[in-house]
Amino acid sequence: MNLDSSPIAAIATAPGRGGIGVVRASGKSLAPLIAALFPATALAPRHATYIPFQNADGSIIDQGIAIYFKGPHSYTGEDVLELQGHGGPVVLQMLLTRVLEAGAEAGLRLAEPGEFTRRAYMNDKLDLAQAEAVADLIDASTEAAAKSASQSLSGAFSKTIHTLVEQTTGLRMLVEATLDFPEEEIDFLEKSDARGQLAVIIDSLDKVFQQAAQGALLRDGLNVVLVGQPNVGKSSLLNALAGADVAIVTPIAGTTRDKVSETIQIEGIPLNIIDTAGIRSLDDGVDLVERIGIERTWGEVGKADVILHLLDASQGPTRADEQIVAAFPSGVPVLRIWNKIDLSGHKSAVDRMEDATHVYLSAHEHVGIDLLRAELLRIAGWQQTGESLYLARERHLIALRSARNHLEQAAAHAAQNDQSLDLFAEELRLAQVHLSSITGKFSSDDLLGVIFSRFCIGK
Repeated sequence: MNLDSSPIAAIATAPGRGGIGVVRASGKSLAPLIAALFPATALAPRHATYIPFQNADGSIIDQGIAIYFKGPHSYTGEDVLELQGHGGPVVLQMLLTRVLEAGAEAGLRLAEPGEFTRRAYMNDKLDLAQAEAVADLIDASTEAAAKSASQSLSGAFSKTIHTLVEQTTGLRMLVEATLDFPEEEIDFLEKSDARGQLAVIIDSLDKVFQQAAQGALLRDGLNVVLVGQPNVGKSSLLNALAGADVAIVTPIAGTTRDKVSETIQIEGIPLNIIDTAGIRSLDDGVDLVERIGIERTWGEVGKADVILHLLDASQGPTRADEQIVAAFPSGVPVLRIWNKIDLSGHKSAVDRMEDATHVYLSAHEHVGIDLLRAELLRIAGWQQTGESLYLARERHLIALRSARNHLEQAAAHAAQNDQSLDLFAEELRLAQVHLSSITGKFSSDDLLGVIFSRFCIGK
């Protein structure tokens, strides 16, 4: 991503047709651009002006609204010009071309993905966690995820992190001040209640981590893969979970030859449910298409967060089922789903046994589906806390875990009384660095490049 301060421009609305489209420009000074675009009109800052958008020869491209935001009172902290016209892709491209042409002498160029938001971050309009929340709000797939992203964008997550940083920094400064005056023969840890202060910080961090981890579930969701022999009801279960006929269901074994995906939500958590081809021995007369489908099934199993292993409750476990279980990757949660209880006489139930959790249901009759939904939430670690959640990312969780580890090390040094104050202070410093990386105070340019390159152009 470019780090120069040249003025930039891009189409800020999503590709495709729409009632309204926006072309946005940003730069330290857009006065030359505005003068070239509207030589006969002075745009008042923060006032909407209905005006024709013209080519250099005076021909009309479109008519719409121009709004000029004088920096630093703008999204990026620089001068910003927004031209709002009709949302046809051809019209918007013509308008963008005209803007780039009018600003060519001032060095105006096409913006890169996320560059407007990166400038907002660089100009202290947003911190890094808020900037990431912008993308998360755009990408939110559920209402709960959108609300949590909005919470983070408002600065609530950042404020909580700042509080932790201030508490950690305050304790660290106290320790380092004591190190500067070794002649003071006092029991520092007892006099200052350093251990108590540290315990409060750790407890606060644990609460933040819980909220962030719950928010991460809202953002990322789970990949749930349905696996089993042909004709055990995988497609029926997908349809039952989705509440619609998204997969073909027939009595013929092997109907599903390729994966079928459907995203649903349970308690606001997005679940990407993947129905796969039935697994059977490649020696059992499997044709080329089915062979490819089975290979793709195992490919999806390797990427699963949760595996739903379907079995036929009316027949019981078979040798083939045991072979499927033996091939599952280690470390991935597996639910044994005993389907077709309407034929077996079983009652819907959840049985947590040593080998796995067993769920008895009928996908065809929609019996026991709520039990399965509850088990999926349990495996995901979802808890209804009643508190606001932060739509955290994996890097946030890693930073919080790292900070927690350093605070635990600090507590271990504190247990040695005043003999390890220098190590105590160093662990506090490292915890502070990890916490500050969340909001971007100690973030490398490489990290920033990765984060903002995933934004859409125009944002």
